[in-house]
Amino acid sequence: MAAYLIKRTLILILTLLLISMLIFAILMVIPGDPAQIILGINATSESLRNLRQQMGLDRPVIVQYLHYMKHLAMGDLGKSITYDVAITSLIFSRLQVTIPLTILAMAFAIFISIPMGIFSSLHRNRLGDYGVMVFSQIGLAVPAFWAGILLILLFAVTLRWLPAGGFQPWQTDPLKAFLSLLLPAFSLGFVRAAVLTRMTRSSMLEVLGEDYIRTARSKGLSKRRVVYKHAFRNAIIPVVTIIGLQAGDLLAGAIIIENVFHLPGVGRLVFEAIGQRDLPVIQGVVLLIAMVIVVINFVIDVVYRYLDPRIRYE
Repeated sequence: MAAYLIKRTLILILTLLLISMLIFAILMVIPGDPAQIILGINATSESLRNLRQQMGLDRPVIVQYLHYMKHLAMGDLGKSITYDVAITSLIFSRLQVTIPLTILAMAFAIFISIPMGIFSSLHRNRLGDYGVMVFSQIGLAVPAFWAGILLILLFAVTLRWLPAGGFQPWQTDPLKAFLSLLLPAFSLGFVRAAVLTRMTRSSMLEVLGEDYIRTARSKGLSKRRVVYKHAFRNAIIPVVTIIGLQAGDLLAGAIIIENVFHLPGVGRLVFEAIGQRDLPVIQGVVLLIAMVIVVINFVIDVVYRYLDPRIRYE
């Protein structure tokens, strides 16, 4: 296990290094001049030249990249061109919205999909199964932003149960902050729940047809014990893979949802940074998302070992 952890850590570092190179190269070829953005269109050529020297934009690309990686190794992501503050503090201030939103959305998806997937597999080709399939089909067909607009119209405009948008800081009013995340979290989780429901159903159906399940039933074990102790534990392994992939996908989906609900999260930050060509902020956010996805994949591998002791890391 120790050798596996070391190997995975080295792969993690190499992956982040390659991602940093790729993102740096892509952003370097995007049209626009950061110095011009800071000083405005009326800036003189001399002031632009001086600012480019201060920012290191007049250096060779490889030198700029090495300078960036040196500061990145010390945890310094640089300073935002637009906000003139440290990018690290800027991102962490927005994570108080994005992290709870992602966790809540994933919780919605898991607690809706897994019971429905199990129920559907146990009632195959019956009315309940057809109802679950209709739900999952609707979830696959409706985009998250459209589901968010419909939820706003129903629960915010018509019923007036929940806020239509905005975010109250956790320090000011934790309850209002939580309520402001319910609609966007459900919008994100609804689509993921549809995918997980289908995956859980198909995985359960495959396991329920195995010989050891029929043997367990023939021994007189209760239906609940057969389903949850024997079938579900083996069926959940491919579902965990999808959960991990969707957890990373939620960060990308948050860019649209946070703009629909006017939430000051990381998604909205990167959306604004793209419009303002704030390259350091874009680099920092993309690297953060990449790191989260890599860490999630690592956690999934560890969970595999817990769910199925037969898995060995050689």
